[in-house]
Order: sequence, then structure tokens, then C-alpha cells
Amino acid sequence: METDVIVLGSGASALTAALAANGHGSDVMVFEKANKIGGTSAWSGGMIWVPNNPHMIAAGIKDSREEALAYLQSLSHDLIRPELAESFVDHGPEMVSWLEENTSVKFQLVADFPDYHPEHPGGKPTGGRSLECPLISFNDLGDNKDRVTVGYNYGTAPITMEESHLGSAIPIKVSAAEHARRAENDERGCGQALIGHLYRACLEANIEITTSARAIELITENGRATGVVIRKDEEELTVHARGGVILGTGGFEWNKELVRDFLRGPMTSPVSVPTNEGDGLVMCMRIGAALGNMREAWWMPAVEAPGDRGDGLNPTYLFAAERARPRSIMINKKGQRFTNEAANYNAFGAAFHEQDVARFEYSNLPCWYIFDQEHLDLYGTIETAPGNPAPNWITKALSLEELADKIGADSQGLHHTVSRWNTSVSNYRDEDFHRGESAHDTWWGDPTVKGTPQATLGPIEKGPFYAIEVKSGALGTKGGPKTNINGAVLNVDGDVIPGLYAAGNVMASPMGMTYGGAGGTLAPGMVFGFLAGRDAAGGP
Repeated sequence: METDVIVLGSGASALTAALAANGHGSDVMVFEKANKIGGTSAWSGGMIWVPNNPHMIAAGIKDSREEALAYLQSLSHDLIRPELAESFVDHGPEMVSWLEENTSVKFQLVADFPDYHPEHPGGKPTGGRSLECPLISFNDLGDNKDRVTVGYNYGTAPITMEESHLGSAIPIKVSAAEHARRAENDERGCGQALIGHLYRACLEANIEITTSARAIELITENGRATGVVIRKDEEELTVHARGGVILGTGGFEWNKELVRDFLRGPMTSPVSVPTNEGDGLVMCMRIGAALGNMREAWWMPAVEAPGDRGDGLNPTYLFAAERARPRSIMINKKGQRFTNEAANYNAFGAAFHEQDVARFEYSNLPCWYIFDQEHLDLYGTIETAPGNPAPNWITKALSLEELADKIGADSQGLHHTVSRWNTSVSNYRDEDFHRGESAHDTWWGDPTVKGTPQATLGPIEKGPFYAIEVKSGALGTKGGPKTNINGAVLNVDGDVIPGLYAAGNVMASPMGMTYGGAGGTLAPGMVFGFLAGRDAAGGP
């Protein structure tokens, strides 16, 4: 088999690369390891974080290259390669415009969504950099509608992020009749919308996507990547590429050995597709690729619930918005708070890596989310709608002391922590960790008072009381082969490996250890997928 460009993977990065290569005149073949299309992108919220994007400019929201780079630099800790940050910022708007002008993919603003560190230089407290795809009817995919993987955090919800309390200061209300109409028409939002738009565009371009096809080896000739060995149906086939091979195979978070060898701290509960086992990373290592950013992941506190989600694994839930709601805190085994619970999930992950050097143990693991009955009544919790009883797997007690004993935390420590918390929040201040002072902290709290400290600060006083164990998870890892500004993979001497590209979580992320804003994972993958596809096709 032979084609111009081979793309491995079918998430947002890979499909963008395929569309870019095709749109610049190349024949493209896409191979996906799983039996469904879309990867973790299809399980996600589907937003992309693109500074200075055309939709924010059209809406009159000011942004600039200088502001975006200043913002990323302020978060860098010298782990972001400047040339990659510049390439991302410079080509992000171009990627959005190219897709909208050359394919059926469309985007819209997630209005007002603040950056994740909005008070930093160049940050946007009032948003504008986050985009999403509008709803798409999966009936548009015809016989292919069931080929897209569906996650269990967002599912096939027929609403956009802007219509949810997660993505809007004042959620746009969708009537019951409209909700039913959308469901009847199989209209989907979030990550399903993003992959739905990209996949529809691939179908329109006659781009072939082969599933259940795992790439196991890169073929090289005279130092150039010229093809891939694919394993499908217990057979191996060789596919040659005249232009290039683009890796979009995701991270290595489901490979326990690689996680142990590379990540900077514990990560026990990934929330991505289980096929992310580091295939692209291993293939690159075999041919001498340089590696970068290997210690990092897109950290996400996670909750594991009992049961079988359909693939033999327990349901593992993203734990993001819940942490920002009033009448709740998070504690370690000493019964103490240890950070701003409402901080963005990627930054929060570092708190799980803090060590007690005297005891030689992680200070904040195990960790529990503590809340009271009024919190449950007002906001619900995982697997529980507001006003309903908590499921049996959530620990419940009539007193805080009893709750601490049940979970194995220090009861005196918890009593003191809650007393101090209640005293502080009576004045709507968190004197210990400054929760509620950032625009981001108040975004995912109580939607009726969003934008104020009351959105995230509230006392814990009405029993019974509840505890949920929270674990160190990740949306995906973010280390892999180093690339140049077009996504071309570099070898250990810093030279380009001709014909080989990487985009998304398989590459050494241009974001270093940080996360700029909502969609900060997907956008760099799509931008470098676009650049890789264009370059592999020999485009300008």
C-alpha cells in the first residue's frame, strides 16, 4: 500500500493534520488503533484555546500576539520553548480560518470564559480565546455515525458548552422541547461536536480512516521516515508514504511502565481512552528521536466510582467544576486543606506531587472532597442530581469526627480545618489559599452568583457530611518527541528526521507544564497537526 501522507490516530490533532494534507494536494490515509474514531478528543469538552482568534476579533475583543506570548511566558518556568510558543500563537488563528474557509468545520465563541490564570500578564479575565464547534447532527455522518467513540463524562449531550454552567457566565436556557428536538435529531455538542465536524469534513474529502489498525513500527530509508508497519486483524501490512508520516497517537498515560519511568509524580487515574499506551513515543524512540517535556501531563483530579463502564474498567470522572462549589473543601490525611480547591485542574495536579520529606510520602495523597448536606441539596455531586440522595459508595456520617474516622483522616485536624474555613468564609475570604480571588475560581462555582466570591465560598455546617476520595489523574501525558515549528520530529542531535511529524499529546507539548485556558490541550494539537499536514504535503 502507498499514499502521499500517512496519519496515525483519529483525534482532533490527527484529523486536522489529515484535512490539511489533503487540502494542500496530498492523498491521505488515516489509521486508528481503536475500533472507534475520535480518541480522547471525542470524550472531551471540545473547546480549543486560540489567542487572537478571528471570532474574538470579530466580536470586538482585543488581543494580540504580544499579549498571548507574554501570558505563556509568565507561566513558563522556563519549560516552554519560545519558538514553539510563537508558532502556536502565530498559526492558531490561521488554523481556525483555514478550516472554516476550506472545509465544513465551523467554530463559535464560548463567550466570556476566562483564561485559567487570568490575572497573569497577558491573561484574559473576561475570555474570548476559547472556541467550540456548534452542534452537529450525527445523522450527517450517514452510515458512519456509530464509528465515533463516546465517553461517559460528556456523552452525547445535545448542548454546547456555552449553554452549560461550565461554559457561560449566564447559561443559555434550552427549552425541554428544543432539547428533545435535538436529541431526536441526534445533535451533539462538546467533544462529539468537534470530532463530528472534523470527521464529516474528512468524509467529504474522501479521506479513508481504517480502524482497529495499530501502528507498530516506523519504516526508514537513509534516515527518512518512509512508511509504517500496521497490525490489523492479526496480520501485518506495510504502508509507504511518499510525503510523510504524521503521528497523532496520543500520550502514554495508560502504559504503567512509561508512567513510572517518566512522569514527575503519581498518576493513577487517567480519564482518556485506554488505547493511549505510548505507541508513537516508542516508535520514535527506536529511531533516535529527541524527547522533551516527559515529566508532564495534563493533570486532572479524578474520582473512581464502582461499577463497569462497559470496557471492564471502573467509571473515572473528571473532577473539575465540583471543586469550585461552595460548602466544600478538600483535605489530606491530616484533615487539613492544602491548596485552593477552585484552581484550574492542571495546576491543581501539582499539589498531589508535594512530598513530606521527613516521612518520605506524598503529603496530599490520599485526598478527600468534603461537603455537607446543603451542598448536596443545592448542587448534587458525581452521579447525583441536586436534591437526590448520594449513592452508597460515597462516605456519609452524621458528624465530621465520625466522617474522619470512616475515611482514616485525623478527626481533630478536620474539626479545626472546618472551623477555620467557616470563620474565614463568613467574610467571603479564604485567608489561607485565596480561593475566590481569581476570575477563574468563581467561574465554575454557584451559577446564581457567578463572578463573586460567594460563587465558591460557603460554610460547611449542615449534616450529614460526605467524603469522596479524589485521585491523581490526567487527561493525557504531554511529553514525547521534540519537533520544530512545523511539527517535524527532531533527532537527538537536533536535526529534522525527514518525513516524520508529531502533533497532539504524542509530541513534546509546546505548553510546557502549563495550561493556558479552556481548550488548552486540543488547540496546540490541532495547530501543529495543521502545520504538519501542510508541510508533509509540501504546502507553503
